[in-house]
Amino acid sequence: MKVFKITESVTKYTFGKPINTEAVVLTGEECFRDSLEFLKVKYNQELELDYDMNTQDVIWGLGENQRGMNKKGGIYESFCSDDPRHTPDKKSLYGAHNFIVIDGDNKFGVFVDYPGKVTFDIGFSKKNKLKIIVEESNVDVYIIKGKSPKNIVREFLGIIGESYVPPKWAFGYQQSRWGYKDSKDIKEIAEKFIENKIPCDAICLDIDYMERFKDFTIDKDAFPNFKGFVKEIKEKGFRLIPIIDAGVKIEKGYEVYEEGIENKYFCADDKGEPFIAAVWPGVCHFPDFLNSKAREWFGLKYKFLTDLGIEGFWNDMNEPAIFYTPRGLKEAVETAKASEKENLDIHSFFALQDVFSKMANNIADYKGFYHNMNGNIVNHYKVHNLYGYNMTRSAGEAFRKINSNKRFLLFSRASYIGMHRYGGIWTGDNHSWWEHILLNIKMMPSLNMCGFFYIGADTGGFGSDANEQLVIRWNQFSIFTPLFRNHSAMGTRSQEPYSFGENTKEIITKAIEFRYALIPYIYSEYMKAINNRNMYFMPISFEYNDEMSRRIENQLLLGESLMIAPVYEENAVGRYVYLPEDMLLWKVRDYRNRKYEVVKKGHNYLNVDFDEIPLFIRKNKILVLGKSSHNVESLDSAELNVIAFVENEANYIYYDDDGNSYDFKKGKYSEIIICIRKNNEDYEIEVKNKGNKLVKKISFDIVDVDGNIIKKIIYL
Repeated sequence: MKVFKITESVTKYTFGKPINTEAVVLTGEECFRDSLEFLKVKYNQELELDYDMNTQDVIWGLGENQRGMNKKGGIYESFCSDDPRHTPDKKSLYGAHNFIVIDGDNKFGVFVDYPGKVTFDIGFSKKNKLKIIVEESNVDVYIIKGKSPKNIVREFLGIIGESYVPPKWAFGYQQSRWGYKDSKDIKEIAEKFIENKIPCDAICLDIDYMERFKDFTIDKDAFPNFKGFVKEIKEKGFRLIPIIDAGVKIEKGYEVYEEGIENKYFCADDKGEPFIAAVWPGVCHFPDFLNSKAREWFGLKYKFLTDLGIEGFWNDMNEPAIFYTPRGLKEAVETAKASEKENLDIHSFFALQDVFSKMANNIADYKGFYHNMNGNIVNHYKVHNLYGYNMTRSAGEAFRKINSNKRFLLFSRASYIGMHRYGGIWTGDNHSWWEHILLNIKMMPSLNMCGFFYIGADTGGFGSDANEQLVIRWNQFSIFTPLFRNHSAMGTRSQEPYSFGENTKEIITKAIEFRYALIPYIYSEYMKAINNRNMYFMPISFEYNDEMSRRIENQLLLGESLMIAPVYEENAVGRYVYLPEDMLLWKVRDYRNRKYEVVKKGHNYLNVDFDEIPLFIRKNKILVLGKSSHNVESLDSAELNVIAFVENEANYIYYDDDGNSYDFKKGKYSEIIICIRKNNEDYEIEVKNKGNKLVKKISFDIVDVDGNIIKKIIYL
């Protein structure tokens, strides 16, 4: 074991010869230490890390994963998995995020930097035993010390590098569906949003836009004059966001395939031939994204679409997903033929069933191909979790070459820590199940802990049919997530806001309008979180250090000023909330009409009708609002509205920048510093404008602890 001091709070322990995942951007100095802090180490053929938990310990983290914010009681496998049925028994989802925080008498974080399968047994096999099992002993383990979970996360964010920043328009609403098959469909979607006066910034293109599902092609029958169509749709106020899949179709004459073969840019089988597996186009090869030359080659292919006016992408099927391989298909067919004349009993029938159901994403196939990591041949299984990460890195690095000072939208399905520097993620192919709204809520702070900030779920659910209630309640939560996209599968009920009855359409429209009014606050808090290594979403106990706050898993802090308490149960017209201090409640129906109520500290039951969004402003905190519009670029920034809940003094820094470039990294951004001080029965307001030339007027609603409202206006 070698030990490296990375920072005063972070120590790296290197076992064997680990693969450099490039998840961590800092290096350290070697130092002497003969044991791992906090954890017991066991060697066999694998590496095991053990920790004895106390009953009161809370275990945070693991990013995109199952169960609660507190991971105690579960067993989790970090192994990016294409499995859309996110039922409670599943151990892994699309992302692999090996960072946890132990919050008890001991407070420390653990990052297991290993690109293959890692198992976290957190009180599942033994109630008070935390066990981390790595399948081999070549691994880097980071121990992060801090006084609080929030402090530990901040230290971790410091060593893994700054998170991805999308263009500001990407904070607008996005409409998506697998099944928008041609330009006529897309035009109809755009026209219906305009006709119904529903704000929207982007329409996503699923696999239907491609020529026979081939990356970097356009189906010219479905989308004639694609460049002109992109321009036409943008003039209507929408951007088009096409999907890019990991598999490259095997087809002579197809440029991407031919170039990949010629330059040996594809993953290879054990004979050194390009590995073959099937996805949407049928049999495919897979670009070797762990090879720097192949990564650069594939990334620059995005230029085919950016040259046509495309400004954003979503990367999919990059676990990588495999439908079948020739090996798996042959085995299944032979088993079926052999079973044809048998009298199948329960065991032989299930064996036959399994051989077909297990063709997809089979471990034997993942162990059957290899990467050339710049001269080192590595079995895919050992680096499986790096594939989606490096596909998105491929695009992210290419965009800086295509246009070095332009922000492109980019989000992915599969991910590993480190990918957060290149793009965001959506949480994969969920279902229109009420349980998945709650799972969505619980994932958000866990993902922030791992560096992922541009995040969101398929609002309304991807699979299954959604009822109107579910789509309403899911939208009412998703208005707070940086990535706000409604996405659904072909064959399911349509989920566009205008697809439902008039009352439901109106409720969802008002929720989306509220999202656009919130963008000044959302964007400000997003950018400050990245610049200051804070979190956008937090468990409430990260700010309130009382025992009850540690138990709350269905409420979130959003930025420095807000707490949200979404409704996530069917037929519910209310919910219980716990307030660690007095807060100001605004039940939002229409953001233009504001009525407030001071809710006292403790346990409360709230009535929350279907057209209401409960929003809490914390004590001595400030919410900044704008006005809604049909898209982000048309937002009027001349006037801001401030809602402040003030006992004695409240301060807020409103951040803004051009929303399109990386000039903010050079210090080119603006701040408006707001200070409100109580002075007897009145309030003094101090506003310092540091470079914001857009805001001309700020209207204030200042609410005191008794619910009294004072209104003021400041002109800049």
